[in-house]
This record gives sequence, structure tokens and C-alpha cells, in this order.
Amino acid sequence: MTPPTSSPSTLLAFAAQRKTIFAFLLIAATLAIYFPALHNGFVNYDDARYITENSHIRSGLNWQSARWAMTAFYESNWHPLTWISHAADVSLFHLNPSGHHAVNISLHALNTLLLFFVLQSATRREWESFFVAALFALHPVNVESVAWASERKNVLSMFFLLLALYAYGQYSARPSIFRYSAVAIFYALGLASKPQIITLPFLLLLWDFWPLQRWNPPTAPGANAEKDSIASLWRLCAEKVPLLVLSMASAVVTMQAQTRGGALQVANAARRTPAAYPIALRLENALVAYVRYIEMLFCPVGLAPMYPHPGAALRAVSVIFSIFLLSVITAITLLACRHRYLPVGWFWFLGSLVPMIGIVQVGAQAIADRYAYLPFIGLYCIVVWGISDLTNQNVAFRKSVAAFAVLALIVFGALTYRQIGFWRNSETLWNRTLQVTKNNFVAHDSLADYQLKQGRFAAGCLHFQAAVSIFPDDMPAQEGLAVCAQARSDNGEAIDRYGNVLRRALEPTIRATAFANLGSIYRGLGDYRRARENYDSALQIDPDLPIALVGSGLLAQKGWDYSLAAAQYAHAMRVEPTSVGYLLLAKALQLGGHSAEAAEALEQARRLSSNLQNDLKTADGLLAQ
Repeated sequence: MTPPTSSPSTLLAFAAQRKTIFAFLLIAATLAIYFPALHNGFVNYDDARYITENSHIRSGLNWQSARWAMTAFYESNWHPLTWISHAADVSLFHLNPSGHHAVNISLHALNTLLLFFVLQSATRREWESFFVAALFALHPVNVESVAWASERKNVLSMFFLLLALYAYGQYSARPSIFRYSAVAIFYALGLASKPQIITLPFLLLLWDFWPLQRWNPPTAPGANAEKDSIASLWRLCAEKVPLLVLSMASAVVTMQAQTRGGALQVANAARRTPAAYPIALRLENALVAYVRYIEMLFCPVGLAPMYPHPGAALRAVSVIFSIFLLSVITAITLLACRHRYLPVGWFWFLGSLVPMIGIVQVGAQAIADRYAYLPFIGLYCIVVWGISDLTNQNVAFRKSVAAFAVLALIVFGALTYRQIGFWRNSETLWNRTLQVTKNNFVAHDSLADYQLKQGRFAAGCLHFQAAVSIFPDDMPAQEGLAVCAQARSDNGEAIDRYGNVLRRALEPTIRATAFANLGSIYRGLGDYRRARENYDSALQIDPDLPIALVGSGLLAQKGWDYSLAAAQYAHAMRVEPTSVGYLLLAKALQLGGHSAEAAEALEQARRLSSNLQNDLKTADGLLAQ
């Protein structure tokens, strides 16, 4: 009597049911772990310039904001789809951070699901694809990309990259111009979200080797076999040329954006900055950074939004060890290339990190959690497929390893849940960063900025002083110390410090703020000519700077030019609405004979104010200067 066998239709139904279960588990786990991020606020690490204080984004999604998004090199970046997505968030959720975080979490969940389907479609291995996607979903290194509202560009670009990868799988199965066009379109959309995916043509060549196996090196000696293999490889390379053109175009635009924004190479006029290290130091740090990322894969603790560049303090022994380890791993993956996932996963990790590894230094960081979002997929594949192959012949051992893998995912999920809590607000984030990093002047700057905005000037000034003691050419800290001097009415010291900042800083935002604050000092001293000159200089750099607009309006009102005063106040209120600003606008409109508009402005002030009498006194004090 023969045992019953399952029909092909039954097997297909079971496979589809299993895929559905895997997909549900991935989505449920991702949403459950990241749910606390919905209670997080914005942080003072790009969120203000990207969202809360960006007048183009604050206006919501409209023709003007979309046009700005397509043409702006704002914040040293060109990523129009990212700007459009932020503007759409404002239209939907206004400035409620929960909505913005919800979109990031949803994109990460979609990316997790896409990664599973891309891998499963290409490899026909469901369990391995599931565990790779689960690692991607739950690994703590990805918290920065998801829980940080401004890092929308990371999850959005990954979404389009994975769509391009899936479309490429469909194209490789049945080549056609239509399917190739889908790959190119998704890739272009990804580049318009964040250019970090610029290495996709290279990654697709790896994908051709494994899992698609479109290129097969000769397994036996023979001139014809080698000739056919080389010809096949050249065809695959030529196939990527249109995508490579997109990569080159993106690289040119990105370099222009970063150069114009002052993010590339040098960050101050004195050329003394972490971004201005010689190429030798940058290469050494890149080697050490690769090893630090590998360590982060297996031991994701002590994560932070900013890891300071070590510069010349980098130890030779660290560089030598990194060269040795990277060389050994590379040799092993090449020698064991019959397991194709080994070289593919390893070179995926190495290659996709190249744009962010610091050879072309942008900013003052040595490494960044967000940079691992794409590259770690290669390492996940090595780990999962490697363990699967090792346990394939031993069923009992395989069950033990599966239990351990589930335990590892639980641990990673718990660490992720904990890490999300550190992004709750600026103070929590930067206090944590100072605990887990050393000599982090950026963390001191950011914490000081938060404390000053909370009115805690003494604590904030101490952190600015700490930042300067670590890195004397830290321009945000130097400007912060000028603000501290201004707050304690030491105008002489404040003027000297702002002058020093303007002589040395290249960053547009720092220069604009310095000019505007100098204008306020001179206005308070009654030197209206110098005040006007400084306000005008600030507005030439940043036409939307509220402090300069309000200051310029105060000068116009003092000169009885109520029309200009009202225009400047109104402009400032479109950028950053405040009760005091609307009171000033109401006064200028009233004096200019526009009673109805003045009443509307006064009503806006009442809506925004928590203490209208105090705000009236503040407005009167400003007008009296």
C-alpha cells in the first residue's frame, strides 16, 4: 500500500499559505516593535531644518512646495521626492510628529515585506528569506533610519531600490524594454529620494551572479568556455549602462549640492574642520569603519546618532588589524565562491558602503547607523544562508539553531525597542549620546541648543564651552557662546564672538544667524545703520530667517514705514508663527490703516498665546528699542 502523495496544487496552496504567514509575522513584528516611536517628538538634529522650521515644507504639499523640492539644493542635498513626502505629511498631519513617524514606520514595514518577497522570488528559499527580512526589520542599527523623522530619505530610497530589484528579477526572467524601463524608473525615483543607492548597477551585477545566476564562470578549463563566460559578463555589464548613466548624473548633482551647501570637504573658512582631513586619514578611517560596522552587526549596543571622526588620533594598530581582517574575509569569500552568497553578500556590503564610508568626507562623523540600512542586507544573507548550509544535513542540529535564531531575533527586537526610547526627545537623545561616545562636540552642541531654547542658559552655555574645549573650531559652539554672551547682556563679548564666527564660518545657516543676532545687538544699542546692514546680510543668505525678518520689520516700523514693517512681520509669521510676531503685525497693520487685517492678526496672536499680557509686554519692549 503506497502512502498518499500531495498533488502539485496542494503543495502550491501550502507554499502560498506559508508565504502569507511569513508576511504577516514580519509586518506584525515590525509594527509592534516600532509602535513606541509614535510617541516620540521631533529632535533638534535636522528635524527643524527639514520639517518644523522649513517654510516650504510647513506650507504643505502644493505647487509652490513641489517646485521648490524639484529645484532646491537645500541642506546640501537634492532629493525632491523626500521633500515632497515631508510636505505631504504636513498636509496630512500638520506638525504632529506621530503622523510623520507613522509614515517612516510604515515604509520600514513595507521595505521588510519587499525584501522578503524579492529574496524569496529570486532564491525560492522561504525560510532563509524570512530570517533575512526579520533581521532587517528588527536589528537595532536601523532604528536611526526609522525613528528619526528627517531620515525619511533612507527608508524612502530603500523602498524604490527594492522595487527596482524586484522589477529586475522579472526582467531577467523575461527580458523586455518595458520591464527594463520599470527598473530604470524605480531606480530614478530612489535616487530622487536619496543618492546613497547610487551603487545599484554594481549590486545588480552581484545579483546576476547570485541568486539569479545569469553569469556562470567556467568550471573547467577550456578556451571556448572562458570566451563564452567573458562575453556573457560583458553583455551583463553593457546591460547596466543606462542605469550607470543615472548614477553618474546623480553623483554630479549630489556633488554640486554638497559643495554649494558647504557640506563637502571644508566647513569653515579657516579650513580647520573634521571634514578637511587629508585623503590618507580618510582612507584609514574607512578601513576601520568597515570593521566597526561588522562589530555593530553582532553587537549593536552603544548606538548613537553621531560618532565623531577620530582624525589623526586613529591608532595604527586599528588600521593594521582592519586591513588584516578585511583581507582575510575577502580571501575566504573568494575561495569559497561555490557558495555564491558569500562573495555576493560580502561585496554587497563593501560596495554599497563606498558612497558613505568617508573617502569623500561629508560632515564630521566617522560612521553612522543610518548608513548600514542597505549594506547590512549583504551581511544578513551571509549569516542566514551560511547557517542554513551548515545545518542542512543535521535535522536535530537545525532545530536547535532555529531556536537560537528566534532567540537572537527576540534579543535584537528588545534592543531595538530600547533604542527607540532614546529618540523620544532631544534631551534624552543627546544625554544618551554623551554617555556612549567620547569627545562628542556635536552632542554637546545639540544638547546646548535644546537647553537654550528651554531657557536653561547656564546649562546650555556649559555644554557649548565643553564643545569648544574638544574642538576649538566648532563654529556652532562658537556662535552658541556668542548667544550666551548676548543673553547676559555682555554686548562687547557677543559682538567679538559673532565677528569671529563670520570671519571663519562658511555654513550659510551659521552665518545668517550670526548676522541676524548682530543686527539685534546693534538695534538694542541704537545703532540702526549697522543693525540694518546686518539684517540685510542675513536675509541675503536666508530670505526666510524669522529673527532677521522681525528685526527688519522693527527698524521699518521705527522709521514709520508701516507697510514694509507689516510685510516683514507677515513673512516671518508664514515661516514661524508666534504670538509676539502676530502682535507686532497687528500693531503695524493698525498704524498703517488696515484695521480689519489687524484684527485678524490679533486673533491669531490670541490663538497662539498662553499668556497674552506677557506677550504684549514683550512686543512693546521690542518696539521701544
